[in-house]
Amino acid sequence: MGFDEFVELLSKIENIPLPAEVSHFKMMPPFRQELLKQQEKAIKNAKRAGVLALFYPNESNETCLVLILRNTYNGVHSAQVSLPGGKLEPQDKNLEETAVRETFEEVGVPIKDIEIIKKITQVYIPPSNFYVQPFMGISIKTPNFLKQDDEVEQLIEVKLKDLLNDKNLINKKVATSYSAAIEVPAFKLNEFTVWGATAMMLSEIKDVICKLR
Repeated sequence: MGFDEFVELLSKIENIPLPAEVSHFKMMPPFRQELLKQQEKAIKNAKRAGVLALFYPNESNETCLVLILRNTYNGVHSAQVSLPGGKLEPQDKNLEETAVRETFEEVGVPIKDIEIIKKITQVYIPPSNFYVQPFMGISIKTPNFLKQDDEVEQLIEVKLKDLLNDKNLINKKVATSYSAAIEVPAFKLNEFTVWGATAMMLSEIKDVICKLR
């Protein structure tokens, strides 16, 4: 989809109701409901984070969004594909500011070039006890990305048409912190498997955009 067409579609986005759990359920790992039951007490004190689905034109004016492959480290989100973002810091006025600040820090897009378009449905992440608030945003300019080397292994430029293509929905066995290998619903984007909370967020974004068309 051309970026000009995408921006025109976004003029209708405020009136689009969020599909929320209906979208999340499509990409929900089979063990998620049990984890939520196990962590009922922890959820009450969950930490907060903000992430951003940033859409922009590539050099051919195709609509893209950027994902990141996180570095390998000793933690639950090691080597996973995610949206840029991170935890709420004391200096952040709100989670929107968190998402924009973290996007600048992780992928180098200047804050002044980012326009937030819509807040979508938050997702709870049991392994790290975070409530994550996703936002949709745009950059009118084609970004000159600069990854944060100590956090980001690789930047992944995904064309919107690939996110919207149902052929890129798969079931994949992945290793988790709870099981050596379990089959989960996922997106296959640029040869990367995107599952879990990030896939749930992308599923809602996909459904919202499809409603605009």
